Amino acid sequence: MLKKKLIISPFNLVFWFISLFFVGVLTVMTLTIKGRDMEFRKTFYIAVCLFNCVSFFLYKYELSRDREYDEERQFIGGFSWWGELPFHLCNINMTLMPLAVFFGFRPLMSFCFFMGPLGALMALLLPAPTFDEAYLFLPRILGYYGTHYMIIVEAMALLTFGFYYPEYSDVPKAFLALIVISLLAHCLNTFIRKRGIYDHANYFYTMETEQIPALDMLYRFIPHPLLYELPLYPFSLIYMYLVTFFFGLIRK
Repeated sequence: MLKKKLIISPFNLVFWFISLFFVGVLTVMTLTIKGRDMEFRKTFYIAVCLFNCVSFFLYKYELSRDREYDEERQFIGGFSWWGELPFHLCNINMTLMPLAVFFGFRPLMSFCFFMGPLGALMALLLPAPTFDEAYLFLPRILGYYGTHYMIIVEAMALLTFGFYYPEYSDVPKAFLALIVISLLAHCLNTFIRKRGIYDHANYFYTMETEQIPALDMLYRFIPHPLLYELPLYPFSLIYMYLVTFFFGLIRK
């Protein structure tokens, strides 16, 4: 009975409850650094990011032991560490955010601020079947939703901690970074596959859709690896400008 009540799926009651919980996490984090100097803020922020990185690998370790996950992923050969490395859009942001803050590198912060939440939200709102309509306290579900929500929290904390505020001049650089990183991910997929290391390498989903409905729809219109994602890039650019406009209104 309890398991039925704690099934998580986009926009159901459990989903909204967990979303509110992580809004609370961001609020508590922001209150914790209030009145503290920048050095403390950076140290605290990087510690939170490193905690999430460690949690990510613990989550992947649990996936490696999850028979149900392995069975459901047999259409791409089951579990493989070569397919679970942190090279998807949201995972890359997870590793780049602490580096951006440590070095105070604004272009990198802008990329993470825009693309971290977008990548994580896509994962939360359009989960693969393996992570949809499942019991919240399954290790793979806790890991999946926990790490993705924390990526959004970390990206928003760039702003609430006072490290970054979006400007229109940041958008072209962040968009260029997205294109370059996407192409690098595709090159990595191609290399891993052609070297025979893992036949289903698919970071940034440039090779195939992995049964994600929204990507399936795009692939029906453009049935070619990498190219089928082209419609997503104008959307990403518009999204960045809208976010900048929104925060500009708040700042006024």
